Amino acid sequence: MENYIWLFATAGGAAILGLALAYGLASQRKLSRAEKERQDDKVEDLYGKR
Repeated sequence: MENYIWLFATAGGAAILGLALAYGLASQRKLSRAEKERQDDKVEDLYGKR
């Protein structure tokens, strides 16, 4: 019985971590063109043009 509890704890923890990572990746969205341009402008302001 103790082996099953240990198996459930390790497999369950890995499954929960995998589900959390999958949810985080699935819920990300792409930046719109305007947002990407604003981001690029701010990066150039911060680091200067190369």
